[in-house]
Amino acid sequence: MEQTDRCAESVNSLTLAEAQARICESVTPISGVECIPLKKALSRVLAERLVASIDLPPFPSSAMDGYALRHGDITGQMDSSLTVIGTSFAGKPYEGLLGPGQCVRIFTGAAIPAGADTVIMQEDVIRVADHIRLAREVSQHANVRPIGDEIRSGECLLERGKMLQAADLGLMASAGYPMATVTRRLRVAFFSTGDELCPVEEPLMYGQIHDSNRYLLHSLLNCPSIEAIDMGVVPDDGTVVKKVLLDAVRQADAIISSGGVSVGDPDFVTASLAELGQVSFWKVAVKPGKPFAFGRIGPAWLFGLPGNPVAVMVTFRQLVRPALLQMMGANPRPPLRLQAICRTPLKKSPGRMEFQRGQFESDSEGGVSVTGFCGQGAHQLLGMSRANCLIVLPKDNAGVKPGEWVEIEPLLDDFF
Repeated sequence: MEQTDRCAESVNSLTLAEAQARICESVTPISGVECIPLKKALSRVLAERLVASIDLPPFPSSAMDGYALRHGDITGQMDSSLTVIGTSFAGKPYEGLLGPGQCVRIFTGAAIPAGADTVIMQEDVIRVADHIRLAREVSQHANVRPIGDEIRSGECLLERGKMLQAADLGLMASAGYPMATVTRRLRVAFFSTGDELCPVEEPLMYGQIHDSNRYLLHSLLNCPSIEAIDMGVVPDDGTVVKKVLLDAVRQADAIISSGGVSVGDPDFVTASLAELGQVSFWKVAVKPGKPFAFGRIGPAWLFGLPGNPVAVMVTFRQLVRPALLQMMGANPRPPLRLQAICRTPLKKSPGRMEFQRGQFESDSEGGVSVTGFCGQGAHQLLGMSRANCLIVLPKDNAGVKPGEWVEIEPLLDDFF
């Protein structure tokens, strides 16, 4: 009977890959852009393809502190002496022309003087007064960064859809872009459902639990490219659920709920979605996270997450995050996954893909191992708080013995 139930569950539920593909085929990037100062563009999505307007570097520069010279003056003449005729600083270049037998003291980033083609490091010369002798040979063009060595004017600097990070902003500044044209912020409304939920600042009555999921969702949506709209806690009342959904549709591009998507009598989110809009699917063969509703009400997409907090985090990571990135106009990438040796036994029944919490570490030789936790319930946030990875167990896996290989998904801090 148990095996029959699992087979039925598998038939009625989408696989994770199928659910991801269904969502990816459905959602489209939002319209609307804004031009903002570069300092405010971190983690915003670039709305245009940028090309370099100048060569980088814009002039030949030194990669080392040393002496700029003409390589022809030292070819086959290690014992020759060169006269130091000036200094080239970063921002204050030497403006003269090097003649035969001359060199210029130069610092990292400074412009190469006219006539010079090579820089020898300061530790490879012997200087006496205003003359230097080479302590070792140096090849022509050594330690010189040529014009356009990094990028040429007219070449692509950044592609449209790039979520801008610190290095991108530095690159744009180097190329002379003081402003960034980015996609407008994605408006995402979110709420929790359930009569059992109690505000975190109030004492619990018997049978109540604190509302943790809204704090999870608020944190997961903490991204400069998102305008998060907190719709509060919604009671188990179909009329109220529909009212909140319609309010959210008027304000948001996407709606995220937690709870109210399974088959229980008080679970009104999926039913309201079916009444007000269209349900694409509402079951995914993953654990935790089987009850997951996806559909549309008017212009807004609805992601109905399960009520258990670990299931909220897993389904957000696997299904909601890629969709939000796609709606922002960004290019979502699959999460990083690694192979690791499991140090502890893991219990699992075949039938659903499963994400278990664990702690991975690497040894001095680069090997990766992972330890699974005892408490793997979808309601147990303690393990999620202590975990630094998810252990990804495929649908047909029937458990793991110590010493066997498993796939892990590191939980990186930069969620978006």
